[in-house]
Amino acid sequence: MSAHTGRPGDSDLPPEPAKTASSASDQDTDATPAEREQVESPRRFWSARRVPAVIVALLSLAAVGLLLYDVVSVRAGRPGMGWRRRLADELATRPLDDVWMIVGAAVSMALGLCLVVLAVTPGLRRLLPMRQPTGTRGTGEVRAGLDRRAVALILRDRAVRVSGVESARVDVGRRKIRARAQAHFRDLDEVRADLDAALGEAVATLGLARRPTLTVHVRRPKKG
Repeated sequence: MSAHTGRPGDSDLPPEPAKTASSASDQDTDATPAEREQVESPRRFWSARRVPAVIVALLSLAAVGLLLYDVVSVRAGRPGMGWRRRLADELATRPLDDVWMIVGAAVSMALGLCLVVLAVTPGLRRLLPMRQPTGTRGTGEVRAGLDRRAVALILRDRAVRVSGVESARVDVGRRKIRARAQAHFRDLDEVRADLDAALGEAVATLGLARRPTLTVHVRRPKKG
């Protein structure tokens, strides 16, 4: 006796969506690792820049408010502030090649360049973006990242587990990872090979969007 779990009319549904999903999964399976990494690699995290934005907003508000107050005072029949009259006289009488004019222009240009750099750069350099999984609905809206200090601690703990390594230090950058270890026994070449393999495997399991280049240095501890 067989049980029928389908609803009436299920047999009339077209099978094309199932075939389409199956073909899409087959395409994902047939894609090369480089192509999958290119699709799954998210962009870097962007900083909100709250502190620079607050500073610029407060300074702009103070300057505009003070200037507006002076303009309203003049319109009301009161004399303008001394600093504004002096500034207008200095700008009208000083030549363009004056030292203070050049210094003021250089400072203004430097501040403007700093604001432009803050506006067009992502920031949050301490976060390393991770790959986004594919084939699961809703994962495109989820972004994950690893702190570089956490990655350094994970790799350092993995390095000291290698036989012959007495101590290790790992510096993690956005594109490079430098590992320095001290070996108190075993041959240095053997320790370096084992350490390179162990750290390479650990970096691969982190799931980073862009795998950093790994550099390993092994030396003997200083005597005395």
